[in-house]
Amino acid sequence: MTGLRSQKAEISGARWNSAASCTARRIALLALLVAMALTPAAAQKNKNDQSKQQGAQSSGVALSDDEAIEKLISLMLAAWQTGDGEGLHAFYADDALFVSGVWEPPISGWAAYLRSYQAQRARTKSVRMDRTNTFRKVEGNSAWATYQWVMTGTMDGNPISARGQTSLVLEKRSGKWLIVLNHTSLSQEPAAAPAGGTGTR
Repeated sequence: MTGLRSQKAEISGARWNSAASCTARRIALLALLVAMALTPAAAQKNKNDQSKQQGAQSSGVALSDDEAIEKLISLMLAAWQTGDGEGLHAFYADDALFVSGVWEPPISGWAAYLRSYQAQRARTKSVRMDRTNTFRKVEGNSAWATYQWVMTGTMDGNPISARGQTSLVLEKRSGKWLIVLNHTSLSQEPAAAPAGGTGTR
């Protein structure tokens, strides 16, 4: 009987350690997403928008505000993927606010965000985010954009993957669009179907 209790305790402890490890990995992933402001890779660009922008630039025609914001997002994401923290600054206001899906206070100001970004970036490798379903709206000198993303890579040598949504608020300051709010939400994976069927009757 004592041996059985001991085995149960060991199994229970193993389950607890596994769950705690999984929770720790999720918290670390959320922290990474905050630090990276959940910005995706250049590979996610909309090819049609990109070709329009290149055509406009080569003909000397100024981009519309909508096209300028799409270009800003794409270039910002490219800077993120290469780990160019200072390059990212060109797309964010100094007083920008960064909100993540983690239950923690927002990061206020570019300098605070950069420290967080660089610390987390040092722990990751081969990180990639693909952006889809981008929507943008411009109203005068204010605009917003929202998109979905899927991220893969490694953190501290362990594979990571996540998906979610990011919403940006932008302001046109001195003729230049800048991100003033970056809000990222992490989506939960759908629950697995119960064994033996779909669970519906």
